[in-house]
Amino acid sequence: MYDLNKVGEKTYYIDCPTNIGLYKLNDTDVCIIDSGNDKEAGRKINKILKENNFNLKYIINTHSNADHIGGNEFLQKRTECKIISTEIENIFTKYPILEPSFLYGGYPLKKLTNKFLMAKESKPTGTIDELPEGLEYIKLGGHFFDMIGIKTSDDIYFLADCVFGENIVNKYHISFIYNVDEFLKTLDFVETLEGKLFIPSHAQACEDIKPLVKINRDKVYEIMDTILNICNEPLIFEDILQKLFIHYNLTMDLNQYVLIGNTIKAYLSYLHDNEKLEIEFIDSKLYWKTIC
Repeated sequence: MYDLNKVGEKTYYIDCPTNIGLYKLNDTDVCIIDSGNDKEAGRKINKILKENNFNLKYIINTHSNADHIGGNEFLQKRTECKIISTEIENIFTKYPILEPSFLYGGYPLKKLTNKFLMAKESKPTGTIDELPEGLEYIKLGGHFFDMIGIKTSDDIYFLADCVFGENIVNKYHISFIYNVDEFLKTLDFVETLEGKLFIPSHAQACEDIKPLVKINRDKVYEIMDTILNICNEPLIFEDILQKLFIHYNLTMDLNQYVLIGNTIKAYLSYLHDNEKLEIEFIDSKLYWKTIC
């Protein structure tokens, strides 16, 4: 854990709970792709940088979830590095209260302003149009508002959260998705990519990404079928969520309530927009029902 792995002439990655990319801009200057989940992750990254006499010039954030930007604040203070991402992800990075607010759907409980859902504020300095030479970005919609992946000159792809490891899919079943339609389109796109190595944020590096794409796609369709079966009788959202937690033997807590709850709402939107579910208000409650 937190080992620096060289996988190309200029490309490295640090294996950790949220895999971090590192790319050499020259003999001393480097950029990293994401920064881990908290100050401690930032501290460990900084230690690796010092041990290798690397000067951090950029943090490229694939998106603004707390486990991808959690080390930003520590590293930016230590190195005065630039931080870049897409425009909307930069806004969440600058104002991290937006993530728990979005997930909760209103002003969040204090218990939701924890390091898993709300990073320390850092200061984005530019957008992905300012990527250093040798790097290019790819759009990876679906998981969050405007997530990107990064391809390096060594033909190595950092794929952020567009796929999750097989162990995660089998254990937790319902991974966070903001837009189901875009998530499925991204899986189709990623399946066509050709590269030397693919490094998702929450899965092992692999030379062939297609099997992992299939695992993630199959799970999405399984969840949709499960929702349609559950909604054979009209149900309100809270009952649908409860039945899914029971079906997948998941443990409810406040973090899971907002993360999985938000994701299930995305599934309901997708199924409704594709005329698989209908909605009806009865006694001032919104009911979801499968269309026969």
